[in-house]
Amino acid sequence: MLSGVKPFPLPSRPPIHLPPSRRTRGGTAGFTLLEVLIALIIALIAGTAFLRTVGSTIRATGNTLAYDQAIVRAESHLAAAAHFGSLHAGTWEGDDGGGYHWRLRIVPLQTTRLGETGADKPQPVSITLYSIVTQISWREGLTTRTVSLATEQAGAS
Repeated sequence: MLSGVKPFPLPSRPPIHLPPSRRTRGGTAGFTLLEVLIALIIALIAGTAFLRTVGSTIRATGNTLAYDQAIVRAESHLAAAAHFGSLHAGTWEGDDGGGYHWRLRIVPLQTTRLGETGADKPQPVSITLYSIVTQISWREGLTTRTVSLATEQAGAS
């Protein structure tokens, strides 16, 4: 310190008094009942929205799996009708297991004769174009769902 120099005196200030906080009672900080209730209501609304979304996703996944299963079953019936044995017009149906029901319908669309007739010519052949439609149906709650696949196949008349 420099000799002969006195420090500069600071003016005295009165102490600052802050108003008491609503959150402090007896020196303990916490939340009011109203704040807790509002926070719970907000959490319940968010939780309800989340659970609805999850439920919708689960139902959509179940629907997709059921449709995939029905398509596989319909393709199987369609392939069996079109490739194994001769085609005959008619409608057949039955239980496919697992809550699925199948229906197969074969309808002749057009018949064409191939070949010429004559004494030294081979017998003409008739070819028929058939429409083959297979349907798989199942119950989902109160609703009946259906998948239909169709093709056309030529066969001997």
